[in-house]
Parts: sequence; C-alpha cells; structure tokens
Amino acid sequence: MASHCFFLFVCFLRSFSGNKELERSSRLVSNMVYTYSLFFFFFFKYGNFIDNLRLFTKGGSGGMGYPRLGGEGGKGGDVWVVAHNKMTLKQLKDKYPQKRFVAGEGANSRVSALKGSKGKDCEIPVPVGISVTDENGKIIGELNKEKDRILVAEGGIGGKLLTNFLPLKGQRRVIHLDLKLIADVGLVGFPNAGKSSLLSKISHAKPAIADYAFTTLKPELGKIMYNDFKQISVADLPGLIEGAHMNKGMGHKFLKHIERTKQLLFVVDISGFQLSSQTRYRTAFETIILLTKELELYKEELQTKPALLAVNKMDLPDAQDKFQVLMNQLQSPKDFLHLFEKNMIPERTVEFQHIIPISAVTGEGIDELKTFIRKSLDEHANQENDACHKKQLLNLRISNTISYSEPPSNTAVTSPRMDIT
Repeated sequence: MASHCFFLFVCFLRSFSGNKELERSSRLVSNMVYTYSLFFFFFFKYGNFIDNLRLFTKGGSGGMGYPRLGGEGGKGGDVWVVAHNKMTLKQLKDKYPQKRFVAGEGANSRVSALKGSKGKDCEIPVPVGISVTDENGKIIGELNKEKDRILVAEGGIGGKLLTNFLPLKGQRRVIHLDLKLIADVGLVGFPNAGKSSLLSKISHAKPAIADYAFTTLKPELGKIMYNDFKQISVADLPGLIEGAHMNKGMGHKFLKHIERTKQLLFVVDISGFQLSSQTRYRTAFETIILLTKELELYKEELQTKPALLAVNKMDLPDAQDKFQVLMNQLQSPKDFLHLFEKNMIPERTVEFQHIIPISAVTGEGIDELKTFIRKSLDEHANQENDACHKKQLLNLRISNTISYSEPPSNTAVTSPRMDIT
C-alpha cells in the first residue's frame, strides 16, 4: 500500500519537471515520503512485537456458609499463568484487551450440598520464557517449558465456623509478564553488521534484510538443522549502538533476551561501522570492544557466557588484509585499549572460543561456523554435566560425613534383674 501511494505521488511531482525550483523541491519531498513510507511499512509489519505486559488478576470470592447446619462454602477459584509453546503476548493482548482476569466464586453451602464446590479457576495462556513479577518487581516465578504454571492470585476461603460462616474475598494482584527469549545462541552486533543475513543463511528463518541500519525491529528466532537431526536455536536481536545501556537506539530494549542464551555469537563487519555522518567511524576491533562494554554495563554476568566471533563481509575488497590486522589486535587486545576513552574500556575483554571469517552473501565460512557453534555448545554442556556430577558427589560425601559423626545413643542396656532367694 505504501509503495503504491509513493509511486502515485512521484508521478504527480514529475508533472512539474519544467520548473527547476519545483523539481528540486519535488526530489526533496519524494525522498521524505519514501523514508516515512519505509518506516511505517516496517513498523506495522515488524514493530508490533510485545515482550512485556501488565495484567490485573483476582481470585474468586468464597461461598457463603450455612450456620444452622454447619455447612461450609466453597473456596474461590485461583488464577494461574500457564505456558504454551504457540502463544505470544501479542495474541494475549488482542484476545483479552481489558487485561483483567478474575476467577469464579465458590458455591454457597445449602441443604442439598453442605460443602460448597470450588469456584472455577482462571488460566492465563502465555508464551514459554515468561518471568512473572508483582507490582514491586518481586519475582513470583518463571515459565521455561510447556505447561509450566504459576499461581498468581489465590481464591478466598468459603464461609465456615472460624469465619462466622462468612466468606473471604479472593486475592487481588497486579502482575507483570516479562518475556525473555530462550535460545541456544544469541547474535550480538552493531546495526547492518549482517546478523539477519547470517540468520537466514544458517537457518530457515526469513528476517527482514536491507542495506540500511535497524532493519531488524524485533527479535527473530531461527533453528540450525544438522544432518543427524540435531537442532540449535538462534536469536537475532536488533543492533546495538554506543549507549545502548542508557536506552539509546533499539537494541537496549532487547538486551534482556540474551540473558537466557547459552552462548553469544558476536557478528562484526570487517569494514567497521558508522551509524551516520555525524557519528564517529569505528573499526572492526573497536566495535568488538564497544559491544563488550555495552554488555558489561547492562549486566556483567553476560561476559561470562561462552562467545564466538563471526567476522562478516569477507567478500569485500581488502577484507583479508583487514582480517589479519584484526587478528593481531585480538591476540593482545590490552595493547590497543589506550586508544579508547576511559569510559569505553571494559573491565575485561571477551576471550572468543573461535574466530571465524565468513560472508553471509557468498556463503564463505558458513559451514565452519555451524560446526563451531555446535562444538562450543557441546563443550559447554559437558562442562555443566561434570560440574553437576561433582556437586552431587560432594553433597553425598557431606551427608555421609554427617551421618557417621552423629553421637551414639545414650540409652543403656540393662540386664534383667535376677532375684536370688
């Protein structure tokens, strides 16, 4: 629709081609219209991603008791948050625009049923990967797999002797649903580094790809398929820029999604990056250092994740020479940190397990990258299994030590008394 309107508008402006002033103005206006049409196109198609939602929940009230016969009213229904693989927060918001979830009331006690039945529970369907918090930010629980459920608002008890046969109201609670994508690998890089092109190359995902910054407006998930049917999930996030931790750019909103990834894959352009003519040009090495600093400022724990580096666009002229320079810098990064401003230097630099030169356009290095991704994840899984096994052995030894060190029983054994006559 936007492209049709733009075409008709350009045809209208070209009717003034006889006047140079009007011609110049028409070019300026057409460029503005084209820019805005692209913005609205991508916003409506990709910009409606929701990763947090605020909901009101209320447990059902209990049922009335029956004082004359001592009957108890039914308990009010509970409100549960339940994880579903095929659910999104966008679907939840569209289906329940009021964002209010109230459970059913407990049944009153009566002569034919002295024990009132429980009220109907209310279930809130949410996607996997949801963290549920209350109004004060306290974590109520997390839903990390299908059918996980969390009680968020409990129903009131029914009327009984202890309550003078009067029912209690259900719990009222405002909750926040915060989605953090669960993926094996998270792609990290500056805008236009080629992350979306790489994702489409290694998986069956079809993210938006174009030759300008901020093409990715929402997180994209893809799966790498291997010949032995092994699958590895990859999350592509909107590109970061300097100051992302201070809410600059678009990537800051989605930094939380890499918290649950097992591994980070840095993607950098071998030619470097420059956001605009008003911003400073950064080399490939500088982008790596700045990305590291942004992750550190957001959450230091992210630097402890295993990391790989994919150096993209190796099909460009002079790419090999620039790659050799980059490798020399990465071998001793501290020797080059004096070139940065003090506030841009991270406390610790990332030690990449593997550095792979690739081209998302020609496919160069893609197979090697997929191999190294799997190898790194397998190594990480083995390390976690070994650590878990050692912890279990340690707990077993501690429990055995405690059982052996228990003091003996103080009960004395007495022989039966014998009367001698």
